[in-house]
Amino acid sequence: MAKPTYHILMCQSFRAKGEPKGVCHKKTDGLAQYLEEEILDRGLDALLTTTGCLKQCESGPVLVIQPNNTWYGNVESEEAVDAILDALEEGEVAEDYALD
Repeated sequence: MAKPTYHILMCQSFRAKGEPKGVCHKKTDGLAQYLEEEILDRGLDALLTTTGCLKQCESGPVLVIQPNNTWYGNVESEEAVDAILDALEEGEVAEDYALD
């Protein structure tokens, strides 16, 4: 199996035992499934992985696209996912959600 062109990481706030969870998992209910369906519908060569805490809680929910190393924050809606994937397909960055 060939490696995908993109690896999309979606924070789900998992942390080491004893630490309270962050906010990302609370704000992304069903969004990972939507993102996966959009990846397939658009024919993107991308792998989606949900992750532990990405340490950007003040900007959560957070998505990271590799190998571009593009970080997005406040990804709470299908509209945000659509804007990010539209930009990815166009070789651009969705500035409204980009983290510095």
